[in-house]
Amino acid sequence: MLATLARVAALRRTGLLSGLGGRRELWTVRPQSDTDNVKPLEGVKILDLTRVLAGPFATMNLGDLGAEVIKVERPGAGDDTRTWGPPFVGTESTYFLSVNRNKKSIAVNIKDPKGVKIIKELAAVCDVFVENYVPGKLSALGLGYTDIDRIAPHVVYCSITGYGQTGPLSQRAGYDAVASAVSGLMHITGPEDGDPVRPGVAMTDLATGLYAYGAIMAGLIQRYKTGKGLFIDCNLLSSQVACLTQVAANYLIAQKEAERWGTAHGSIVPYQAFKTKDGYLVVGAGNNQQFATVCKILNLPELIDDSKYKTNHLRVQNRKELIKILSARFEVAMTREWLHHFEGSGVPYGPINNMKNVFAEPQHPAGTSQTCYLKLTVQRVSVCEQTREIISFRRHSPRDRRRENAPCSRLAARSCFHVRFIMPKHTVVTRCCTMASLWK
Repeated sequence: MLATLARVAALRRTGLLSGLGGRRELWTVRPQSDTDNVKPLEGVKILDLTRVLAGPFATMNLGDLGAEVIKVERPGAGDDTRTWGPPFVGTESTYFLSVNRNKKSIAVNIKDPKGVKIIKELAAVCDVFVENYVPGKLSALGLGYTDIDRIAPHVVYCSITGYGQTGPLSQRAGYDAVASAVSGLMHITGPEDGDPVRPGVAMTDLATGLYAYGAIMAGLIQRYKTGKGLFIDCNLLSSQVACLTQVAANYLIAQKEAERWGTAHGSIVPYQAFKTKDGYLVVGAGNNQQFATVCKILNLPELIDDSKYKTNHLRVQNRKELIKILSARFEVAMTREWLHHFEGSGVPYGPINNMKNVFAEPQHPAGTSQTCYLKLTVQRVSVCEQTREIISFRRHSPRDRRRENAPCSRLAARSCFHVRFIMPKHTVVTRCCTMASLWK
């Protein structure tokens, strides 16, 4: 998909592929010599009315590909996740920073008619409109799909909700842990004989964000073909149920109820974490050849031809006995020793890393990166009279203003706003600009 977008973008910029009559361009024209450095979505404008995680994760990925993302937040408070901490970097939570890079933030009161007018004016010059309000809430304010489609029929409108646009649960607010529970993910997560467990990261939110991201990319391609926008309905429940894959298929086809397996796999043995002398090692043997290799590395060749373990089906049937034998052998050596023995074996394996080891891992791109510290600047800029009370910037504490040697009066705070650029590697640069710059 990305390659297609990049090729079409290059053709349009070189003049080899021209737009159809009246059709809105997707990309900004650039000299041919610059096409090698252009990002696939450069020139695409995203109006982002999402908060917390699923929506911001989707729009952040679009921004990573070069789209211009204008994030709309509540005056005074902003996105709820700005305060979800500790830890904080300056006055911003690391939670907020993790999913809001490459964005420009403005504060608009969408409950005020003047604020609604501003959002509509922005939507008219954007390509994508993304929101994650309860169904019907934006429509009541005049910012629903039909309202935006009426003034900007080219816009790809993506609505991210907890449970979809219709149905008995549609009016419920959607949070990751709740949707994880309702969708069955929490039921299948946790130790075999223990209680359900919430996954360590918000997988339902993240999966929904990725589905929304993919749907928006497809919507842009369709808009390029037809010249018209479309409505995307993306929700937490449906996204997570779709991710159940073989677990759902086992129930729908064979009426097999799902179980919790801890780190193990219900259909493959061995495929789980094994305790070593100083940690854990995850090993997976998805076929007979890999199982034989594991047995040789563990110096247990007698298991290879044992009639109870000849096939994966038999190994699943005799899981407990086999895992007991393998576990006893793994416990006699350190993790680093097992890593050395498995190196080059063709068997999938790896240690269970904490965060320190994750980012020290040579294979990880961040393993050789440097930390860039956050720096906030406070500047002032006038805004036209009719938007003065609708648009506001996020105020900094007196300590922050003294640190940056840029005092800002209460009066000035009411008549300016900041566009905040959040860049990769936790670097934040705050830039002031006039409203006119958002219509370029």
